[in-house]
Amino acid sequence: MKLSTPFLLLVTIFITLYFSLFGQEDRAQRLSSKLKSTDRAYVFVIAHRADWRNAPENSLEAIRSAIAMGADMVEIDVRKTKDNQLVIMHDKTIDRTTNGKGLVSQWTLDSLKTLNLKNGQGRVTRFKIPTLEEALLEAKGRVLVNLDKSYNYFDQVYEVLRKTETIDQVVMKAKKPYAVVEKEFGEYLDQVIFMPIVDLADTNATMIIEEYIKQDAAIAFELVFSDDKYLTQDIVNTINEADKRIWINSLWDDLNGGHSDDLALDDLKSSYGWIVENGATLIQTDRPALLLDYLEKKQLHNQLN
Repeated sequence: MKLSTPFLLLVTIFITLYFSLFGQEDRAQRLSSKLKSTDRAYVFVIAHRADWRNAPENSLEAIRSAIAMGADMVEIDVRKTKDNQLVIMHDKTIDRTTNGKGLVSQWTLDSLKTLNLKNGQGRVTRFKIPTLEEALLEAKGRVLVNLDKSYNYFDQVYEVLRKTETIDQVVMKAKKPYAVVEKEFGEYLDQVIFMPIVDLADTNATMIIEEYIKQDAAIAFELVFSDDKYLTQDIVNTINEADKRIWINSLWDDLNGGHSDDLALDDLKSSYGWIVENGATLIQTDRPALLLDYLEKKQLHNQLN
């Protein structure tokens, strides 16, 4: 039976609408599955404070921009207001990023909502400070989220994750040994995706990594090192053999031994290339567009299965 042109047109429109409305909704689920898998052929791009180059840092608009760009995860920061509400803000104060002044903890949520965010040039915009709930709903189904500065509010954060049904797409983290995390918030460790931050200059770094591996309490390790001599092959092998992932920040030199985003502007091989060659499959960057382009050309950021 020959199908009519109008019928085919309707089918095409339906398929297009379906994928525009629902196709992106399962992207976070696919990313989460990939994150938990042993597949190391795909390198995740994490946009630091979301896409702050094109929108105010930690804003809903920056999250949307990072998603549109193709980032796999956005890193955002959590603070608590005077009336115990969780908002997205990096600094303890609002001076640098808004047209207000003072500590976040001295402002109520309603008062903070009267302020406007500044962009990267310090110009006041029309955009507002989002709550954690608003940010998670913006990201829901579309992109993974890494919550920084949230450890002290772990239990309260978990309730927001549960309410928004985003537990499986959020990575929690802390710069603490396993014993401390287990004592303080152990009841959540088998429910959330958790990643310890490890400073490799710490003489206990290897022991910290091995204890998390022994307890199977980490999906990845965020490795921080001011000199690349600290990132030894033994550490890389220990993490890889345990089927855990390595997260490296390309943000600035003292986080990655000098293999930073700034170096990438002149020498991609010595920056992003070095980071990938040394085992990272999660890279947090201030230049997501540049990193995405590099990884795609190297076929390290192909379409998700």
